[in-house]
Amino acid sequence: MYYPDELVEEIRTRNDIVDVVGQYVRLTKRGSTYFGLCPFHNEKTASFSVVPAKQMYYCFGCHAGGNVITFLMEYEGDTFPEALKTLADRAGIALPQREATEQEKQEADLRSRLLEINKEAGRYFYYQMRGDREQKAYRYLTERGLSDETIRRFGLGFSNPYENDLYQYLKKKGYKDEVLKETGLVKIEERGCYDKFWNRVMFPIMDVNSRIIGFGGRVLGKGEPKYLNSPETKVFDKGRNLYGLHIARSSREPYILICEGYMDTISLHQAGFTNAAACLGTAMTQGQANLLKRYTSQIILTYDSDAAGIKAALRAIPILKEAGMTVKVLNLQPFKDPDEFIKNRGAKAFRQRIEEAAGSFLFEIAQVYAQYDMKDPESKTSFHRAVAKRLCGFGSELERSNYLEAVCEQYRIPLQSMQKMVLEEARRTGLAGGETQVRAKSREKKKEREDGIHTSQKLLLTWLIEAPHLYHKIAGLLGPEDFTEDLYRRAAGMVWEQLRTGMVNPAGIVNHFINDAEEYKEVAALFNTRLRGGMTKAEQEKAFTETVLRVKQNSLQEASRHAADAASLQEVIKQQASLRNLHISFD
Repeated sequence: MYYPDELVEEIRTRNDIVDVVGQYVRLTKRGSTYFGLCPFHNEKTASFSVVPAKQMYYCFGCHAGGNVITFLMEYEGDTFPEALKTLADRAGIALPQREATEQEKQEADLRSRLLEINKEAGRYFYYQMRGDREQKAYRYLTERGLSDETIRRFGLGFSNPYENDLYQYLKKKGYKDEVLKETGLVKIEERGCYDKFWNRVMFPIMDVNSRIIGFGGRVLGKGEPKYLNSPETKVFDKGRNLYGLHIARSSREPYILICEGYMDTISLHQAGFTNAAACLGTAMTQGQANLLKRYTSQIILTYDSDAAGIKAALRAIPILKEAGMTVKVLNLQPFKDPDEFIKNRGAKAFRQRIEEAAGSFLFEIAQVYAQYDMKDPESKTSFHRAVAKRLCGFGSELERSNYLEAVCEQYRIPLQSMQKMVLEEARRTGLAGGETQVRAKSREKKKEREDGIHTSQKLLLTWLIEAPHLYHKIAGLLGPEDFTEDLYRRAAGMVWEQLRTGMVNPAGIVNHFINDAEEYKEVAALFNTRLRGGMTKAEQEKAFTETVLRVKQNSLQEASRHAADAASLQEVIKQQASLRNLHISFD
């Protein structure tokens, strides 16, 4: 659904961010800013700020930031239309209803009906378990150590041993075959209609908004397959959802525990680890990794300790790291899975294992080590070469050095010998030893320079947002085109336009990036960079002048590299010369 920019902005301005965020976070006023504990990561010191003048929030710890609309999207897991509808209702604004096409109406109606039927089926399974005369499912769950409260919280149920009870129940509720066949709950054939799940303990699968989108079923007694999931439907994509994430996303822990199965997740939640979730019968997917990134930057894998679990962890690590998360792997030995560990050792011991969890690189090295015979000199040397090859994969010299020392200490490898082998491996793969280090250092210096320029550009935008009168001091000197990063340049263009009209509104700018979570967070950071306090007027003038100079000089350097002709290059040189004695006075 498309909503005009003017309407989105009206809804945003009619919802004061302090009032809305204050319903979720306890805020304390300090000067003109409100502070509280960040709802998006675990912290003991309040680094989450809400600035009424900007109508924006920003966390200086985890860098979550945005306006009142993005806050609801992040906190509640709402889509943009859902967050806008909540705020429109709060402000008493009626959203226009665009006339949908016939196909859109049918698709929306089907999704709505499927969610409705899933909810009804979840209720049916729950009461089936409670009413089971033989109490098979309930006895299975309680013998596994689950309390009534846990069973209720996860909506666990039972599909009885009869072939079409659920189908008959849903038919009596008025649902037609053409809709029921889309749910994945029943099979409708010429010879009859049958339930997909029967004689199974049922696990409702919910999305991050706590809506039942599918089911998992564990057979009672003998039968194959042991676990059965709903097929993919219009509302269920198992590669883009995780079991238990609707609860785990609200945990105050800084990491999420990823398990293999339903019972592991539930057992961890019951033991107090409410930040646990599980993949849905598949290996970790990029879709699941991207979903997790919305709620955390740290993952601890708690997969089974058997060969299959180790293989799954090794496959998951690169996918999670590619999504931008740090990954650790928990050691469950001598037990097979988290459920078994908790039952035998308890929550305190499990917490200790979390603290001892190995970084993903050291975990991978441990798996490599297991493939070699350390008593055989040739095999031992092969292990060392395998380690050297993996160490060459680090782009940062410092990071490589840190892991090199850790591996040498753990496996009692002479440090200098391994350093030499890493250089040999680098040469063998086409980089001379010295060149390897030179290139690594060059990359680091380039990154440091780029980070410095980015910081200067952020500082400048924050300065102009908080002190818009400074715009007239630089209007003829510097413009949006001097911001070399595309996202920064686009945001700067909007800032300049607002400054020209005298209506500074950074929260409104965020609206233009709201369809991309990474972009609106970065734009929020552009307007919330820390400015050093306690400076005299002269010090402020000097700092502002230096910031403007760095941004402009970087822009001119870029222009000189891409100058099309001598005249263009001469113009760049002329502008560079004009900056030599630049001083911007606040008077």
